[in-house]
Amino acid sequence: MNRSLEKFNRLVDALQELPTIGKKSATRLAYFMIMNDTYTGIKISHAIEDAIGSLKKCKECGGMSEDELCYICSDDGRDHTLLCIVENAKDILLLEENGLFDGRYFVLDSLEELSVSHLEDLVQSGVNEILFALTPSIANDAVILYIEDKLSGYKLNFTKIAQGVPTGVSLENIDLLSLTRALEDRVRV
Repeated sequence: MNRSLEKFNRLVDALQELPTIGKKSATRLAYFMIMNDTYTGIKISHAIEDAIGSLKKCKECGGMSEDELCYICSDDGRDHTLLCIVENAKDILLLEENGLFDGRYFVLDSLEELSVSHLEDLVQSGVNEILFALTPSIANDAVILYIEDKLSGYKLNFTKIAQGVPTGVSLENIDLLSLTRALEDRVRV
């Protein structure tokens, strides 16, 4: 490491810790912020500091919020009979960006942190359908079965997002699990 560029190299190292950012991208970003557009660098640093100081987990769903309750949980116009279980708060952002879901959410960060009693409280508030929007995997299938078992005493419909072959991808590039699910869940044309 070049000692005369120690602070630059620390910035590159810090940027590399972000997902999908390798050494080349980190160096390019650091160089741009330091040498080409320092205003953008300062704006980014302030935005990060402000977000870290302001954002927290919603006490109801576990999503991101600046308040005790997120805008979704505090919206009386949402369908309170439909609860979507997602893996992380980032998934909520994706679903909300597309405007395809109008129910409430429950973030499942990990099974260790899973509060079945909190989930039961949500179900008792009028939920009649639980939609699992989890990444297809054997482990997540086990999570789905576990939650279904824990909530078996309630009259609920359990659904999950459709799985299968993505549009425009040839069959040779599809993993075996996705191809199997696509065949099992085939629909009439």
